[in-house]
Amino acid sequence: MSTDNNRFDYFHEASAPEGADGWESMYPYYLVPSEETREHDDSKFWFADTMHWSRGVHPFDSIGAEAVYYGAGVFSTRIFSLPVSLGLDVRVFNGYVYISPTGVTDPAMIQERAQYFQKRAGYYYENWPSLYEAWKTKMEGVIADMREITFPPLPDYDPDEVVFNATGRSVSMDILENYHKLIDQFLNAWQYHFEFLNLGYGGYITFFQFCKNAFPLIDDQTVSRMVAGVDVLAFRPDGELRKLGQLAAELGIVDKFPEDNDPEKLQSALSGSAEGDQWLAEFEKSRNPWFNYFTEYGFTHDQDTWNDDLSVPLKAIADYARAIADGQDISRPVERLQAERDEIVSEYRKYLNESEAVQFDELLKLARTVFPYIEEHNIYVEHWTHDVFWKKAHELAEFFVSAGFFENPEDMFYLNRFEVDTALADLVQAWAIGVSARGKKRWQAEVERRKPIVAAMQSVTAPPAYSAPPAEITDPFAVMNYGVTTERVNDWLSSSKGAPDTLNGIPASPGQIEGVVRVLRSEKDLPSLQPDEILVAPITAPSWASAFAVASAVITDIGGMMSHAAIVCREYGIPAVVGTGFATARLKTGQRVRLDGKKGTVEILET
Repeated sequence: MSTDNNRFDYFHEASAPEGADGWESMYPYYLVPSEETREHDDSKFWFADTMHWSRGVHPFDSIGAEAVYYGAGVFSTRIFSLPVSLGLDVRVFNGYVYISPTGVTDPAMIQERAQYFQKRAGYYYENWPSLYEAWKTKMEGVIADMREITFPPLPDYDPDEVVFNATGRSVSMDILENYHKLIDQFLNAWQYHFEFLNLGYGGYITFFQFCKNAFPLIDDQTVSRMVAGVDVLAFRPDGELRKLGQLAAELGIVDKFPEDNDPEKLQSALSGSAEGDQWLAEFEKSRNPWFNYFTEYGFTHDQDTWNDDLSVPLKAIADYARAIADGQDISRPVERLQAERDEIVSEYRKYLNESEAVQFDELLKLARTVFPYIEEHNIYVEHWTHDVFWKKAHELAEFFVSAGFFENPEDMFYLNRFEVDTALADLVQAWAIGVSARGKKRWQAEVERRKPIVAAMQSVTAPPAYSAPPAEITDPFAVMNYGVTTERVNDWLSSSKGAPDTLNGIPASPGQIEGVVRVLRSEKDLPSLQPDEILVAPITAPSWASAFAVASAVITDIGGMMSHAAIVCREYGIPAVVGTGFATARLKTGQRVRLDGKKGTVEILET
């Protein structure tokens, strides 16, 4: 363990959680720190991506870390060639995902890359609307292709069609091809994800940096409010919940909603009446596709969508319906946000000369054009694509069980994607030959070895970082999205973790409020949130929007000015402080705090 107060442990200095020895063997070698990569790993600063992976990942689920940072890297480094930034390097350590920004400092290389970036990014910015529509078509194609994938049980004999249609090959080949297609389409989805995301951030960051140079005293939050009040697809799922809540109030059926939000009880209570049947019909219309929405971030196989657990959206609908019945206005304050936005723009623009004002207008227009994608991509990729991907992965797991290879569908997820490919080849070839799979006992024993390892890794929280941080954190993605700033890293390094009665974070959404906190560890804790409590969580997923109709404010451990939590809080007009680092560790449910979303501080009023 490091005794240097200026750095965190290196990977090779840290030990595995008790019971997790041998965890490294579960993941692809290139995701795991090793002796071969020690010099490189020690030279870089790694921080935990608990925004997307809030717990240690099962071996199969590590495909997400591959796909995300493959896509992010290739578009930053090789395709659009961001001048000063390459990709985010990735490691899995003790089951948690860690990433490290890779910058470019050589002036000659920056100039070379800038020439590529200006030409390529310029083409996308100039043609953004049409290219974005084409992007949606590509994503819909990936989702449709995934839906067509099947893993039916292998028959005793190949069907007659193999002979009488002279296909010349066994249907068992379809199993192998479909698995590869599933993996390839998942990787494709994450290539498409970053086709626009880096440029979306780039457009906003260019405007952000212009404002910082033109108005030296402007704060980050004020810049972000200049692009607020934009209608994006990401708010549609919550909009469906609000619409259904409004309809329930109008039809006078609010009292029919069961306290435990049980969908079968609600169906029974509403069926048969004109009002109830009308509401149930609208509910079914909303479910597809808007309830194909993860309650968390959708990066692991064990997360549910709203359609998987209807009690989650039903609770939100009931809360909205009761609020409306009580005379409350639950609409998103779009007009107020737009009025504030326009007032801020007008106030600052008058300090610019004519040429500066023209540049300001152009950059603001670009930022507002690209900004919706920063949120909307979540619907297509993390929710709709991931929903289909995990359902097909579960179907594959059932295929293994039906063939007698695994005892339980959950067993498959203790193998990484390459091991699943090997096991599948074993199964199919053994079936073809007419013998038992050669590796059945081998893999069952390995699964039993790995189960307690995964449990041990998930029983502990991820250290925020490893290795020595740079003197200044300058990577815009780390700062804007993750809230990993120089100040936050210094807080992490401090043995006292800051003053005992204050938490410091990113001022994400303006407003001051005093209230009682409710600490939520995951989406499964959402039902315990009470009206007017301050929601405290490691991070809030985009799908938590309905909770903002209940909470009076939000505090998170991780997240920056452009994280989903920050954006959603601003759009719903809720005070928020994100990226505090230790809120869930230091705050307890029932404590009273004073939050200042303008300053980014949380004062603890009760110990």
